[in-house]
Amino acid sequence: MFRCACLCLFLGAVAYGQTTTPASQTSAQKPSVPAASAATASSAAELPADAAVITIQGSCSNATAGKNASDCKTVVTRAEFEALIRAFAPNVPQAAQSRMAMSYGEMLVVANEAHKRGLDQTPAFHAKMAVSRLQLLGKELDSQLQAEAAQIPQQDLEAYYKEHEANFQEADLQRIAIPLRKQMEAPKEKLSDEETKKREQEAQNAMKKEAEAIHARAVAGEDFDKLQQEVYNFAGFKISAPSTKLMNVRRSALPNDQVSVFELKAGEISALLTTPTGYAIYKVDKKDAIPLDKAKTEIEQALSRQRFQALRQAVMQSGTPVLNDAYFTAPSAPAPAAPAPGGQTGNNQTPPKPPAPGPK
Repeated sequence: MFRCACLCLFLGAVAYGQTTTPASQTSAQKPSVPAASAATASSAAELPADAAVITIQGSCSNATAGKNASDCKTVVTRAEFEALIRAFAPNVPQAAQSRMAMSYGEMLVVANEAHKRGLDQTPAFHAKMAVSRLQLLGKELDSQLQAEAAQIPQQDLEAYYKEHEANFQEADLQRIAIPLRKQMEAPKEKLSDEETKKREQEAQNAMKKEAEAIHARAVAGEDFDKLQQEVYNFAGFKISAPSTKLMNVRRSALPNDQVSVFELKAGEISALLTTPTGYAIYKVDKKDAIPLDKAKTEIEQALSRQRFQALRQAVMQSGTPVLNDAYFTAPSAPAPAAPAPGGQTGNNQTPPKPPAPGPK
């Protein structure tokens, strides 16, 4: 449990370091380093590769290091610690490295004690280490495949952009949202199921009729914000309607039953669209295509995901595990024994007694 806590502390220090200095931050954007920190970094850079940066007195992996605890110590050199940093957090700032070093030192203390007790020689430990090795190799392969997938030629970016040109359209829209039904006043007395259903249908019919009238007025050129407020008033909403303007909308931001709006030209108004919650009316104010240079990052991410999945699938198809059914299939339950001749249900069972005679 303590070892697990140390590992969490170590990984927490790694996460702290990685979030403190984003990789995307350029050198011009990074804050200035205080003089004390700069001096510390300069001093650390002067240490030789074999200089001790972590020393644990009284703890070592060799159980026969000496009779006295002072004879036993573990030393981590600068080269060893920096190799650890490169493996776990290459961008960690100097300020977070001491936290990582302390967590790593505590892990070494616990590991050394476990080694002295022979816990690393058990079959269970070796089995866990074998699985951990497989998991680590899988992560390393994924990292390499992701790096390969990220190498995308310019012509592939241009081909993807042309093939998915519709996805890179952006529009300024106005939208009137109309609810499915009008809010009705609460009935003065309890209604039957049939009366409730009839009342619900009347509320829907009233709203549909209003939606058609609002659409006609929108086509005629009336202001969308004004019409939206009238919709709210008619529906019985006692609040101000939100603005109808939607800026820089992408095709992917609209529901599937409303993407037809992008087929309209600037200034055109859509048909009355039916939605799961009611109706919608759109007007296209402006529609432009996002240029390739602005869409490049998005395309790179999409192609990188596609290529990684293809590379990963090729690896998985290179070998297929086959299980031995004789080992992994559960044995079937034995069939019940067939009745023996004469009505017996088994070799050692007594035949059933005849019924007792009735009164003469």
